[in-house]
Amino acid sequence: MLQAIGLTSTPRPHAPPLVDDLTFEVRPGSVTALLGEPGSGKTTALRLMLELEPGRGVTYFRGRPLHRTPHPGREVGVLLGDVPGNPSRTVRNQLRMLCAAAGVPASRADTMLEVVGIAGLRDQRLGSLSLGMERRVGLAAALLADPCTLLLDEPAAGLSPRDRGWLHGLLRGHASLGGVVLFTTDDAKEAARSADRVVSIEAGRLVADQDATEFARTRLRPRVAVRTPHAARLADVLGREARAAHRTVEIVEESGSRLSVYGSNCAEVGEAAFRHGVLVHRLADETGDTGTHASPVPQARTGAGSPPGPGTEPGGARGTPSREDAGGRPGYARAQRPPSAVRRVGGPLRPLRYELLRVFGTATPVLTAVLVLAVSAGIALVLARSGQPAQGRLLTAWPKLLPLPPAALGAGLLGALAFGEEHRYPALTADRGTVPRRMGLLTAKLTVASALALALGALTVITDAAALALVFDRGPLRLPAEWLSPSVSWAGLLVGCSWAGVLASGVFRSATAGLAAVLAVPVVVVPLVRKVLEGPSMYPATGLAARLRGLAWAQWPPEVDRLLLVALRAMAQPVGTALALSLMVLLCAYGFTRLRGRVRW
Repeated sequence: MLQAIGLTSTPRPHAPPLVDDLTFEVRPGSVTALLGEPGSGKTTALRLMLELEPGRGVTYFRGRPLHRTPHPGREVGVLLGDVPGNPSRTVRNQLRMLCAAAGVPASRADTMLEVVGIAGLRDQRLGSLSLGMERRVGLAAALLADPCTLLLDEPAAGLSPRDRGWLHGLLRGHASLGGVVLFTTDDAKEAARSADRVVSIEAGRLVADQDATEFARTRLRPRVAVRTPHAARLADVLGREARAAHRTVEIVEESGSRLSVYGSNCAEVGEAAFRHGVLVHRLADETGDTGTHASPVPQARTGAGSPPGPGTEPGGARGTPSREDAGGRPGYARAQRPPSAVRRVGGPLRPLRYELLRVFGTATPVLTAVLVLAVSAGIALVLARSGQPAQGRLLTAWPKLLPLPPAALGAGLLGALAFGEEHRYPALTADRGTVPRRMGLLTAKLTVASALALALGALTVITDAAALALVFDRGPLRLPAEWLSPSVSWAGLLVGCSWAGVLASGVFRSATAGLAAVLAVPVVVVPLVRKVLEGPSMYPATGLAARLRGLAWAQWPPEVDRLLLVALRAMAQPVGTALALSLMVLLCAYGFTRLRGRVRW
């Protein structure tokens, strides 16, 4: 069961809150429609229920608020607006990536494609789908973790009648298995036709909470509400006059003294009652299509002998729950409701698998690698033609005029896309909000970025060597005697650039900012480091490896000393020092934004 109690959004300056003291419940095995005009607070109500924005009130999903649920994605399936995803990603890859985030097997993606009827479109790109197909993909994503509750915001907006019928059939099938379904709509006819219960709101407040049959009968069509001590006589009079005039009029006896007349108006009913001498106590036009009416709907009231319904006070007023329930216990008074904070948005449950599927789900890594290899080979040939003697600069295609070699820029770009794509196409958060900053997700992104950078660096060296051998007939590449130090420096440069791109894009929430941070290292930071390191050092680093070995508890082999010295020499270079300082600053900034952000874990 879903219970929303006292939902109230944050007050706006000089305006009432979008949602004000909204209370209702949705029972399992039923489909409930949240009906309201555009701007009435339907989407805000869903976001408050999902704890995606601050406010007051609480929502219980099977007895627990969402922030106390171990895996919210497995409890609630959400569809808010369009489906977030890279337009160049295929439908199947998108769902497989979300399977990793939800911690379910990847085969679940194919199963859901069959359920929503788009198995034939699994290889279609998201950007080429029609609106109806996008809605099906969104529903497949919401159903991936087999949630008990579905919260859908305007799921049928813009769909054809055929797609609407399919959609509501799927929702009813989920409810028939014991699930809870709540969807928003501004179409009263759709709500009456597709839901078992209709919750109507206006200006963020509850107007009525009715069974769909009662809603269709009392609020869907214009009617004339009549109260008279002679209800049976007046009904007979209206029926005879309608038949005589060949008009279609429906008369419903609501109780012993009340009538609802459909197909007529106050003037005709009043004149008929006057001609036949029938006393009338109340006569009013009412309409339900817009969710408003001239006076309270009789069926929305609670009689004196029946207990109040959800959010209903004795006497029929809705919207403000009673301060005491039926047993005399204090209810959810407005002043007693604690404020609700933004829910802790968790990261993917399988971060490494998620990151691998995210990276290789599009052609971006392949295209980046092809471009880098082509540019590197061209630069290497130009350097060789100009008589560049240094073999290291030839193989890495790094002339002195460029701040970084193409491979380092490519590694930084792939690293910047790691978080840049998350913020541009936020598939991890239902509200398109802040990307989760769990350390597991960051570790996975740094690991995958490092592997891509090293692979790109190795391919660059091999490609440049092959191009030089092909054009200039230099024969096979000769391995220099001191190969370890340049290899470690090359790998450190590539991994450092990729990490700088990952951290900067995570801090500034943009792939462009991540790539700019990579370029800032040689352009801005390196000159500053060179100025600081000018002049002789008073404390030489000779023998540092031996001293570290003496401080360590376990004795390592002598080969480790060599590797340590190579790493220290690389760090002592201005580029290495600048890169290390930049990574430290970015890592601290990432940790600071993680602690300061509103998203908690």
